[in-house]
Amino acid sequence: MNEVESTLKRIAPYVRRTPCRRSVGLSDLTGGEVHLKLENLQETGSFKLRGVVSKVLSLSEEQKRSLVVAASTGNHGMAFAHAVEIFGLRGRLFIPRTASKVKVDVLRSTGIPFEPVGENCVEAEEHAHAFARDGGHVWISPYNDVEVVRGQGTVAVELTAQMDAFDTVLVPVGGGGLIAGIASYLKTIRPEVRIIGCQPRNSCVMAQSVEAGEIIEAEEEPTISDGTAGGIEAGSVTFELCRQFVDEFILLDESDIERAIRWVHEREGMAVEGAASLSVGAVLKHPRRFSGRTSIAVLSGCRIDPALLERLGCRGEQEVEP
Repeated sequence: MNEVESTLKRIAPYVRRTPCRRSVGLSDLTGGEVHLKLENLQETGSFKLRGVVSKVLSLSEEQKRSLVVAASTGNHGMAFAHAVEIFGLRGRLFIPRTASKVKVDVLRSTGIPFEPVGENCVEAEEHAHAFARDGGHVWISPYNDVEVVRGQGTVAVELTAQMDAFDTVLVPVGGGGLIAGIASYLKTIRPEVRIIGCQPRNSCVMAQSVEAGEIIEAEEEPTISDGTAGGIEAGSVTFELCRQFVDEFILLDESDIERAIRWVHEREGMAVEGAASLSVGAVLKHPRRFSGRTSIAVLSGCRIDPALLERLGCRGEQEVEP
């Protein structure tokens, strides 16, 4: 059995098998078939729970008795907090000082001890990783861990069971854990499937690094896709997997992301965060490219600041929580 498939069997009692449903609006727009993989309806509100649970289940009994440490702008932190509770672990979380208020408020409600450090996710991760290493604690990376990547790859295992055939998968990309897991699994069993990474132009370090052939440091600007913002840890396992298995990247301007958030809210009846809308934004930006194809756009997370929704003109009760 493939390692990602066996990972799904292990984590299945702790995660949701999220729906994959046809988007009438995107299908009509493109002249193809577009389906949405709704990881925004995952337990804790994003795909991140898959990777965290996969990592926790790989720990020895001695490691589970140790302090477990993580860093996150929000979604990984919420998954981490949930795992700490359900497995009875001791946890410590670090977050960047720039984390969005809505995600910080949710983290606070979980009761997980957390400390704001650094001005971005890379600085927070570096601090947390050093804290774990120096103290002999267990580090649970948001993306740079084989067990985490396998957990995120279980999204693809579900897709193959939910869809008889598809030829394109669009995935939001930050550190690359989700797309690395999905791409490495699908390219093994269905090499003809085209894997497209979707990133904000203001913060697209993975796309730039793949183009450069090495992990680089690049200037970034603020983006409403805060869940994918930030750089890549040196030596990340996700970089080589993206180099090998991701076919292309589509970069989105902030106006593209805003349009996608509005589309999902108005046409699909769901409120999703900026990062989750990237895959839909790529389809909206290049609809003709998906004509005659069967495409899957992964919606990665649900939590968005209500003030941002209001600024974008999104009103009415929509599904936000999983």
